[in-house]
This record gives sequence, structure tokens and C-alpha cells, in this order.
Amino acid sequence: MDKSVSQENDKLQLAADSPAASSRHSDPWKLLVVDDEKVVHSVTRLALEDFELGGRGLQMISAYSAAEAQTLLQQHDDIAVILLDVVMETDHAGLELARYIREELGNNLVRIILRTGQAGQAPEHEVITRYDINDYKEKTELTRQKLFSTVYTALRSFRDLSALDNNRRGLLRVIEASAAIFERRQMHAFYDGVLEQMIALLYLNRDAMLIRASGIVAEARERKLQILASAGKFTNFEGEVSCDAFDQLTGERLRIAFENKSNNYGDNYWVSYYQTQAGTEQLLYVSARDNFSVPDIQMIELFVRNVAIAHDNVELIDSLRDGKGDDGSGR
Repeated sequence: MDKSVSQENDKLQLAADSPAASSRHSDPWKLLVVDDEKVVHSVTRLALEDFELGGRGLQMISAYSAAEAQTLLQQHDDIAVILLDVVMETDHAGLELARYIREELGNNLVRIILRTGQAGQAPEHEVITRYDINDYKEKTELTRQKLFSTVYTALRSFRDLSALDNNRRGLLRVIEASAAIFERRQMHAFYDGVLEQMIALLYLNRDAMLIRASGIVAEARERKLQILASAGKFTNFEGEVSCDAFDQLTGERLRIAFENKSNNYGDNYWVSYYQTQAGTEQLLYVSARDNFSVPDIQMIELFVRNVAIAHDNVELIDSLRDGKGDDGSGR
């Protein structure tokens, strides 16, 4: 039996490397299966091999004891869902692992689904209330369809909670920077914070950047662009660059927005253009896993407009300060 299980695991692992799977998002959701029965891992992998949520596949990680699971949790801080057995090396190994995750690791985001073959060993009401378990299932009730639905629901919950947590952290950075928003040295923190907040709020890919054009020139190709904030594959871009500094597709999208002085968008990207009364031209380039909705577009455009105005205000205050220093009198 062990030999057939091993062969099945090998076959399923190879299936995960197929062209269809590689076309998914590069960062799959991580599912940790903690169970001392090898066949449970094999059946779970088989049931979820075609799983996808938001353009992202599923990476299954196996642990055959609570102790092994602790080690894996220390190595992977981005595990989204745990399918957890109760009885393993001890009668309550799974429950102790749940306590370890919540109290010692302080991880309140990961969704823990308890799967037990001995319901009387861990009564549902007691487990849910005492151990911060998110779901409780008996192994006998988890058909392939119910397992799929359970994991799908848990992942959506994890995604939403993660977005809120990222949004909160982004908001904290904005608040910290806003105390000195009109000091030039704080503007970078402000831009980074708001960009991070928007990425989390709209479930965007990490690939995003906020750009300001440094002066109006005749040809968009010669235009110097100032990178105010960036994320994902654009992280290494900073300071002044030209459209040609990016890959051909990105550069062309930016040039079209500048040349037409309007938004440029497709199925999975949006280049938002805004020009203030002072002539400041600003772009926000974002990409998404799914098509943008109307509220998404409205939020993107509001963000670009407000940040461009804030930048103009900073320059105005700087010019006033410089004027005050001309004769030393401030008049």
C-alpha cells in the first residue's frame, strides 16, 4: 500500500509542473496538510490538483506530525490554510499545534480546518471555542466536492483578512508620513504607504508604480520620468528614467498615456493619467489578476489626482520658503 501511495504522490507532483499549471500566477496559495496517514495526503492532493482561486493555483505542503508541522510553519510564513488532524503522535497533537500557531507564532491570519476521524476525541463545540479553529470537519463527511468548497471558502477568507492587514499597515505608513507630509524627505514614505494600501485594497498584483513627468517636452519618448513609488517587478526602478528603461510593452503603455494625455488600459492593466492646474503630469501604472471594476477605476483615479495635488502643494511651500530666505525678513 505504501508503494502505491508513493507512486500516486509522484504522479501528482509531476502533474503540478504541467504547462497548464505553470500558466497560473507565479505565487500559488500554500496549503499545509498535517496528518500521520499518507493516504490522506494522497487523496487530498488528488482532490485539489486543479484548484484555482483568483488566477493562483495551490501548493500543497505535507507534514506527518505536529512536530514536523511546527518546523514547516517556521520556514513558510505565508501558509494560507491548514488541514489539521487531531490525533497524531499524541491524542491532542493537532490541538496543541493550533495553540502553538495562534499563541506562540502569533499567526491569526492562517485558516485552520480541523479534520478528525474520531469526533468524540475532540468535541466540536469545545474545540471551536477554545482553540481558535476556523472550521471543523469529520473525515467521513469530506467528499471531494466538500473538500474543494471548504478550502475555497477558507482561502477567500484568508485573502480578505490579508488584504485588510496589508491595508492597515499601508494606512499606518501614510499616517506616520502625513505628520510631515509637506517635508520633502517624507513624501517617499507617503507614496510607498498609499501605493501599498491600494495594492492590498484592490487585490492587485504587486507590479505597480507611481510616476511623475519632470517637465513637458515635445516627444514623449524623450520624457524624463520620476519614479515616486514602486512595487513588484518595478521595485528596482528609482529616480529619473525614460520610457525606454522598461520592457517594451510597459514602455509603450506609458507613452500612449502621455501622448494622448488620457488613461490607457487593457484587460489586466491600468495606466491612469492626471495633470494638475500647475502642469504636473502623473501616472499610476497597476496590473491586476482580474478585470478592473468601476469602483476600482474610480479609486485609482482619485489616488492619482490627490497625490499629484499633494506634490504641487509641496513644491508651492518649498518655493515660499525659498522666497522667505531671499532677504532674511520673510517679507
